[in-house]
Amino acid sequence: MRKPEQLRRLLLRAVPGLADAPERLALYVDEGRIAARAGASLSFEYRYTANLVIQDYAGDRNAVVVPLLAWIAEAEPDLLAKPDSEPFTFEAELLQDDAVDLSITLQLTERVAVVPGADGGYEVRHLDEPPADADRFDGICGVILRQLHLDDDRADIVITIPA
Repeated sequence: MRKPEQLRRLLLRAVPGLADAPERLALYVDEGRIAARAGASLSFEYRYTANLVIQDYAGDRNAVVVPLLAWIAEAEPDLLAKPDSEPFTFEAELLQDDAVDLSITLQLTERVAVVPGADGGYEVRHLDEPPADADRFDGICGVILRQLHLDDDRADIVITIPA
């Protein structure tokens, strides 16, 4: 799994004061699952809950949220497309002197491709997230294909593109 370490590097770099005390940042992976299908491929997907904990943080909470949202837009864009518009949850323990222990929880996935290797073994590659608009055909229509639900019983499907 690569995303938790990406998050660690991002927060240490982007959150003021955290790089000076990296021991205040802890990352946990909970409820890990593997999604895989029967077939000729051994490719799979990690699915897990990432819990980021920043202890004794006295800085601006927005300095944590803004870089995290930017990372989500790049690394886990589906979280921004959720119907509830809530890409992550958080809890905070309010301490003295305006400090908090901040816990942020995100549902993450990582796709992994397993392909035959040149030497007869196999190669494992972690795949980037597809662009958020990968199914959009600019200049033709604004429909995102993954939102279409077509009736499989129909023998012919006709799509009319306005001139």
